[in-house]
This record gives sequence, C-alpha cells and structure tokens, in this order.
Amino acid sequence: MPQTAIVILNWNGRHYLQQFLPSVVRHRGDSRVIVVDNASTDDSVAVLTHTFPEVEILQLPTNAGFAGGYNQALQQIEAEVYVLLNSDVEVTEGWLESPLALLRQHPRAAACQPKIRSFHAPDYFEYAGAAGGYIDRLGYPFCRGRLFNTLEQDTGQYDDDREVFWASGACLFIKADAFHAVGGFDEDFFAHMEEIDLCWRLRNLGYRIYYCGRSTVYHVGGGTLERSNPRKTYLNFRNGLTLLLKNVPASQLPFILFTRMVLDGIAGIKFLLTDSLKDTRAILKAHASFYRNVARHWRKRQRINTQPLDVGVLPGSLVWSYFIKGKRRFSQLLP
Repeated sequence: MPQTAIVILNWNGRHYLQQFLPSVVRHRGDSRVIVVDNASTDDSVAVLTHTFPEVEILQLPTNAGFAGGYNQALQQIEAEVYVLLNSDVEVTEGWLESPLALLRQHPRAAACQPKIRSFHAPDYFEYAGAAGGYIDRLGYPFCRGRLFNTLEQDTGQYDDDREVFWASGACLFIKADAFHAVGGFDEDFFAHMEEIDLCWRLRNLGYRIYYCGRSTVYHVGGGTLERSNPRKTYLNFRNGLTLLLKNVPASQLPFILFTRMVLDGIAGIKFLLTDSLKDTRAILKAHASFYRNVARHWRKRQRINTQPLDVGVLPGSLVWSYFIKGKRRFSQLLP
C-alpha cells in the first residue's frame, strides 16, 4: 500500500469530529490521520488533543476556505497519496484498499472517489459526488446517481469501477505528485466546484479520473453551508462561470459562456418568482464578481493547455433533459 495520509479539513466542526473521526481512526490501516484546523473558533483543537491522541493536528492561522486550507496543509504533508476527507463523512471497513489499488493499477490515474451514499438516507446516493462526477456541454456538473437535486436509490447499479470527469472533494483520493504538478486547488474558488476545476486541469495534463464502486462512505452533506443558502448560491454561480472561462477550449468558449449567462438570468428570475430574493441577489453578486475578475482568470487560462472534452461528458444539455424532457435518472441520459 502506498504511503497514505488521510487529511481532514476542519472549521468549527467539533461535533462532526466527535461523531465521525472514530470510524476513520478505526479503519485507517497504516495511513496517517491528520486534522487540519482552518482557524476554528470553537474547541475543536482541544477536543482533538484530549480525545484523539493518535491523530495529528495541523493548525492554520486563518480560514483559507476549502481550497486554500488544503493547499497550505498539503505543502507540509509528505505522502504518496492524499485522501482528502470531509469531517462529516463516516467511512466503512475496507474503504481505503480498493481506491488505492485502482490508483496503482492505472498509471495515468491521478484521482478517484468511492461510492458516496447519504448518511441520513443510507440507501440513497449523496448529492456531493454520488457515483462519480460528469458534466454537460454547458458546464453543468452532475453525477451517476444524482441529477440536480434528484437522488437515486443505490440498488447496485453503480458497483463498477469507471473513468469519470471529476471526483468529489468530499472523499478524494489523489496522488501527491499529480496534485502538486497541477498547482493544487485554485484558491479563488474558496469553496464549491474547486475539485471539478482541479480534475479538469488534471485531465488537460493527460491524467485520468476514476470512480471506485467497491468502496463506500456515508456523507452528511451541507456541513458548512446548507444546500439552500445565498452564500452557496453565490459561490456556485460565480465558480461555475470561472470554471468555464479557465478550462473550455477556445472555439467553444463564446457560445458556452453566453448560454450559461442567459440561463443564470432565467434562474435569477425563477428565484425572484418563488420569493427567494436573497438567491436572486446572490446571482447578481456572483456575476459582478466574475466580471471584475475576468482578466485575472484569463491569465490563469493562458497557463492551461485546454483540451477537448471526452470521457464523462453529456453531449447535450442537462437543463433541457431534466426540466423539459423530465429525465431524472443517469441511465436516461447516458445508458
């Protein structure tokens, strides 16, 4: 087994550490377990010190978000493979072995994720990753087992190993040399979609991303921000546009970016009509931030050798298939 470090980023998550860290410690094998505290203001560090002596603690001076927190921490952690694990994830016996074997088996594999099921509804997939990440031609992410907010029941339909477009940051196995070769996470994302951007950049360098259906974890989800939250709306809409500007091939970029902006406007009107004024404002703020930083993100694009999309891409529109044609299962999109 490669030298492995399980790295958990924590911010004011004492209750999650108390609830879920025991399963990680119990099923860690020979791996190091490191909790990176992102400048928490609760008593997380004290609890770790007194309750989990076998766990290493790395304290950061400020809250740098998901992207910045992991970037700072992984610069200080030596391992062959990092397992980036959310603090609200319960792992199971044998969860490490199959993904690590998959990474060894495929030399160009940079990252993979296990099957992610819901902690609160264990028979169903969980929103953040499910059975591996895909993307449509307009840049909307979805998963095997999850289209928008519709979650499938796990009946064994995704028990395979499969190359995918992106792997979830909730439980991300990634080779250390690949992570550092691509420059880690883009800290301008702060949180949300940063793992999709990371996987896209890895793919542009010729690496491959996988899903491992022989490993299962259970994720609470919404541990830091609830799914319906103006802050999350802001981050998702802003980061969605940034993701496209940085990574879409030049010949496709004008059409895709313009279409996404139109659809964002429609989403803002929908929020307005359903008394979600805060979400409409969040979309406007997201666009304003994106426009202010276009030059900054364009400079990053110049450092990326963008490639045509291949594996893990829906050639059509997820929005059209889901909202107009009523398709609610992954198998209806890509049999």
